[in-house]
Amino acid sequence: MTKITYVTSQGERIETEGENGSTVMETAIMNAVPGIVAECGGACTCATCHVYVDEDWREAVGGPSMMEEDMLDFAFDVRDSSRLSCQIKVKPELDGLVVHVPTRQG
Repeated sequence: MTKITYVTSQGERIETEGENGSTVMETAIMNAVPGIVAECGGACTCATCHVYVDEDWREAVGGPSMMEEDMLDFAFDVRDSSRLSCQIKVKPELDGLVVHVPTRQG
């Protein structure tokens, strides 16, 4: 299991453990993280699982694919650290990952 911390737009820290091979979005849904809507269920066809990857983790997580970048056009307040959490695979190298949930989803 990989530890993932979600920081809500109000600053609340929600510490979870994600199953390796799942996604950051699936982990958020299983732990009822507020602000992660995931309307498409992880198919990368909406932008309702948008997160900001904490600066310390951006290199380890990597950047978005071209398809993900296209979907981020529909997200609210996109930043350089923006990712769709359905596209971030949980793996041991991400143990301790911190992501921030935006004030609203696209």
